Amino acid sequence: MTENYTALYEEHKKLGASFTDFGGWQMPLKYSSELAEHHAVRNAAGLFDLSHMGEVWVTGPEAGAFLDYALVGKLSAIADGKAKYSLICNENGGIIDDLITYRFGDEKYLVVPNAGNAPTVAAALAERAASFNVTVEDASAETSLVAAQGPKAEAILLKLTDESQHALVTGLKYYAFNEVTVAGHEVILARTGYTGEDGFELFLPNEGAASLWESVAQAGEEFGIVPCGLASRDSLRLEAGMPLYGNELSLERSPFDAGLGPVVALKSKEGDFVGRAALEAAKDALPKRKLVGLKGHGRRAGRGGYPVLKDGNVVGEVTSGQPSPTLGYPVALAYVDIEHAELGTALDVDLRGKAEPFEVVALPFYKRQK
Repeated sequence: MTENYTALYEEHKKLGASFTDFGGWQMPLKYSSELAEHHAVRNAAGLFDLSHMGEVWVTGPEAGAFLDYALVGKLSAIADGKAKYSLICNENGGIIDDLITYRFGDEKYLVVPNAGNAPTVAAALAERAASFNVTVEDASAETSLVAAQGPKAEAILLKLTDESQHALVTGLKYYAFNEVTVAGHEVILARTGYTGEDGFELFLPNEGAASLWESVAQAGEEFGIVPCGLASRDSLRLEAGMPLYGNELSLERSPFDAGLGPVVALKSKEGDFVGRAALEAAKDALPKRKLVGLKGHGRRAGRGGYPVLKDGNVVGEVTSGQPSPTLGYPVALAYVDIEHAELGTALDVDLRGKAEPFEVVALPFYKRQK
């Protein structure tokens, strides 16, 4: 697999990160203790490099109408300065990727797909744009993305922002963004985190990434900020019940299988969009399996691919699972036969030949106190 490196790769090396391949990118897995990094985000702040994510600009007179056609949501209805979670599906209703779209105006949107899927999404958008008066520009290679997540993230950013712009930080709502100057860098500052905590994402050109990273790290020292890798990001998003492409989401799954039916704008969009016919059929047909949360009653955790059992029979499969550092017990996401997906249902997970007790519980597993 081709190895890509973010503009912050040397920063991670200096910090002693251990690396892993993720979607073709060499990314920090952890710096010291993934458990300490996890707790830092829950209690103070964590600093993440998300520069492997994609950034695709859609501009032009028909930008909104085009995105309504290309994605399953009604993106034209977003207000300026707001963001929306959506999906891009194929004609069969399978999920190509989940992504976030930011609206700058009637003719300007930023679409942010996941790392490994970014080239595929950019190519699909370019292909679907053929009959629309829009320009699709993949700016992923030139753009870095730094995230500060945790209850102290806002205080850290206020140290790096001129007082005249403090209201742009403190007044920023969830799934919204502003253009702000942070530590001397013009950034797109968003509040669309993936950890279950408050936090911010900062988009900027690659050439400023290292300087911004160091400024946030220094400003956050008094608040206990630590650099965080993919391992803690995964445990944080799992506690928050957030799906990961390749685990919970795939071309073989429809949005309705994954519990993302509300994301699909079948009623509010009158025109056609890619996958509409297949998604209408999927909505009317009950899925055979449903994505659920599982809480373990023992100490051992289920992992992706482990069978889920009812009375010794296989009724599902774990997609993500591990011990929850915050809650103190194992948690998992799993696709389970619909008849065994009700809250409170007692199930087992086959942990390499030993059945361990789990229970279907409501998602998210963890929800921060606001």
